[in-house]
Amino acid sequence: MDMPAVGPTFRDATDADVEALVALIESAYRGNSSRSGWTTEADILEGRRTDPEGVLEVIKSPDSKLLTVEQDGRIVACCQLEHRGDHAYFGMFAVSPTLQGAGLGKTVMAEAERQARESWGATEMHMTVISVRDDLIAWYERRGYRRTGKMTPFPYGDERFGIPQRDDLQFELLVKKLA
Repeated sequence: MDMPAVGPTFRDATDADVEALVALIESAYRGNSSRSGWTTEADILEGRRTDPEGVLEVIKSPDSKLLTVEQDGRIVACCQLEHRGDHAYFGMFAVSPTLQGAGLGKTVMAEAERQARESWGATEMHMTVISVRDDLIAWYERRGYRRTGKMTPFPYGDERFGIPQRDDLQFELLVKKLA
C-alpha cells in the first residue's frame, strides 16, 4: 500500500539548519542550478546571495524568524519574517528550483502572511524586489501585492549582495494589506 504524499511542514529555523538554508537560497537565485527555476538572478547578479552569517543573524534576531519548509525530510523552501511595528517584512524567500511552478511558493506566502497576522498583529506585509524582475513582480501582484514606486538603491560595491552584471539595479517596495 502506497503512503499518501505528505504536504509541506512549517517550522522556525534553528542553528542546525544554516548550511542547508544557505544552499537552498543559493540554488534558487545564483549559478547554473538556479536556471532550472524561474526565480534565477544569474543573469543580473553573480557571486553569493547570502552567507551563513546572514542566515544566522535572521534566526537569532528577536524580531524575526526564518520560516523553514520541509517535505520528504528535506528543506525545500524558506522565508524571512521580520516584525516591524504595524507591518511585517517578507524576505529571503526561496523555493527549491526543482519544485518551482508547482504551487509551493503560494502555500509558503499564505502561511507567512497568516503567521505575521496572528503572531504580531501585522496589518501589512512589505517586501523589496529588484525592480527589473518584471516576471517576479507580476507573480507577487497576482498574490495581492502592489507596487509602490518607492525605490531604494542597490548596494553596489557590497559583494555580500552579489556582483551586479548591470548598472540599473534598485529595489522597489511592494506592499499587501493583510485582512
